[in-house]
Amino acid sequence: MKKLLFIFCFLICANAFSQILSSSVEKKTIALGEVNHIVITINNLNDKKVSAAPENELLPFHFEEVKDSIAQTKDIYYRRIEFAVFEEGSFKIPELEFKVDGKILKTIPYEIDVINTAKKDDQINDIMQNKEVNLEAKDYWELYKWYILAGLSVIALIVAIVMFIKWGRKAKDSPVVATNQTLKELDSLKKKKYVESGDYRSFYVELIDISRKFISRQYRLPADVLLTDDLIDLMKKNNTISQENEKVVEDVFLRGDLVKFAKTFPDKEMMEKDFTDIREFVKRSSKDLEFENLRKDA
Repeated sequence: MKKLLFIFCFLICANAFSQILSSSVEKKTIALGEVNHIVITINNLNDKKVSAAPENELLPFHFEEVKDSIAQTKDIYYRRIEFAVFEEGSFKIPELEFKVDGKILKTIPYEIDVINTAKKDDQINDIMQNKEVNLEAKDYWELYKWYILAGLSVIALIVAIVMFIKWGRKAKDSPVVATNQTLKELDSLKKKKYVESGDYRSFYVELIDISRKFISRQYRLPADVLLTDDLIDLMKKNNTISQENEKVVEDVFLRGDLVKFAKTFPDKEMMEKDFTDIREFVKRSSKDLEFENLRKDA
């Protein structure tokens, strides 16, 4: 008898000092998008801390939490979560865990059925009748100004691209640009002092390479791929380059080929003369192009 009394007293005391978790769901069947709620309560806390998932993160993915309210006193933890589901079907709220002073408490799982209460033939009516509003030019500007500004920006961008394609490329390919660029390359060649050091081979290789690139850009002739004899023949047939300039190119290019294959050894005076002649040829090239344009217009 004493043992039974002892066990009975022990159970009463244990129950009095242990935490009690309870939970409830308002509805087990809800309409699509209808707000439902679940309430979790923990009693007999005795000033112990409760740890759980943070606000709006307790329920699983399909449950859209509308409001998550948490309140706690010395002895009671109270949490009410309002939620809605926007898909049809059955969805489970699993066991929700709450940790109290190292001890884990769990709610019971719940099955929530979500149904679509709307019918195919249901007529949808506006709550209020539509009103006609008279808009002025100012009102239309406020409504559509960003669209108008975006459209103007696109048009301005297209115009800028067309202008760049039409005139920007022409400026880069103009005779003056080609002439100035080649003169700079010739100045860079002179600074290498091939003439002073007697390195005639490197001198003629670079001089002819610069000249070929210039003829290709300025006269639109494939000087960078043709052999010297073929290029000279093409220049004479093309008649774009003046005879004076043709003679300079022919003399320098033929001499450069002989130097390249060690069949001739020019002195410094000859190297300087060839450099000067090519430089003057580059400067005179614009006159060739002016004459060619006049001939085409005639």
